[in-house]
Amino acid sequence: MKNEKPELLIPAGSLELLKIAVLYGADAVYIGGDMYGLRAGAKNFSLEDMKEGVEFAHEYGKKVYVTANITAHNSDLSGVKDYFVELNTIKPDALIISDPGVFMLAREICPDIEVHISTQSNNVNYDTFKFWHKLGAKRVVTARELSIEEIGEIRDNIPDDLEIETFIHGAMCISYSGRCLLSNYFTGRDANLGACTHPCRWKYYIMEEKRPGEYLPVFENERGTYIFNSKDLCMIEHIPDLVKSGINSYKVEGRMKTALYVATVARAYRQAIDDYFESEELYNSRIDYYLSEVKKGVYRQFTTGFFYGKPTHETQIYDSNTYVKEYTFLGIIHGKNDEGLYGFIQKNKFNVGDVIEIMKPSGEISEVKVKRMVNDEGEDIESCPHPNMKIYIDVGEELGEYDIMRILT
Repeated sequence: MKNEKPELLIPAGSLELLKIAVLYGADAVYIGGDMYGLRAGAKNFSLEDMKEGVEFAHEYGKKVYVTANITAHNSDLSGVKDYFVELNTIKPDALIISDPGVFMLAREICPDIEVHISTQSNNVNYDTFKFWHKLGAKRVVTARELSIEEIGEIRDNIPDDLEIETFIHGAMCISYSGRCLLSNYFTGRDANLGACTHPCRWKYYIMEEKRPGEYLPVFENERGTYIFNSKDLCMIEHIPDLVKSGINSYKVEGRMKTALYVATVARAYRQAIDDYFESEELYNSRIDYYLSEVKKGVYRQFTTGFFYGKPTHETQIYDSNTYVKEYTFLGIIHGKNDEGLYGFIQKNKFNVGDVIEIMKPSGEISEVKVKRMVNDEGEDIESCPHPNMKIYIDVGEELGEYDIMRILT
């Protein structure tokens, strides 16, 4: 089992992003519905979009998992039941669940749909894995606080048919397995009900109790200190160790990220995994390339998290809460107009004469010059300054459906 090629599991916050994930290299995609997942701020999926997304993925031989991993209160349970009845008609490949009560409902209402146990359940030892297996779970997601050695030990002590899923890329949470109370305390929006406001990314001050209202800055430079702000996880340089540990599914975080992030990270890890299974020498020769590619999506510097020991101050970013952004997302190609110009919904400004890059699902990247640009009324324009404009362009070469445009920032 340790030598089987792992699944690459990519996030999608909308139907379009699901299609991007599938086309750019995902083996499976995880999504959230309008309710009962932990990313209420994402666009998420209506039931109609979810049905279309599942059908699209299945056409390509890929899988779709639906998150229902809130910590459910009494008032949630009747709605969860109705939701599972609807999901049972759509037939996603798995439900991702953390709450034991919700787990029981899923097994009762959706007996033919796999249940995967969310990282929110704090899964840190092999007996916990065996507990969920006996109840009927097909897969358990490791807590992010485990080392690569501990995951390997879990693999050696659980049934072969119980799968291990582990986060290998994306944002890290300051709280244990994502169970955070800060957002609820500060804003009333509960992270464990999918409404996190990410207070770990805020700037903080200290106050001495006998000097109320006198706020003392915590800083190492003039920009202040973000004391809870973690670097992002990235394990693309460590595929051999992940494979040897026996992890079945490599999970990428980011259901609220852009199409550029989804496509870039999916393709980079797809290439890294495939290259490693073709030849370890090939993989080792291309590590710098994989790393340069994942950096073309937004990120907050990189860390290996808990995989090689407990994180230190080196895993935190104290001077900023902003992303590193080397490339800017411009849009996704969809169709042509009557003149044969390629259409897209513009996401960021660029101009006629700019040199941009075209990413293709096949893995090719081409550098092209924007020769012409027209708006939705067919009028020639020199730039597209307003987000979400329908634009058509000529770049001097053929483009394909779901090609992604980006430009060096």
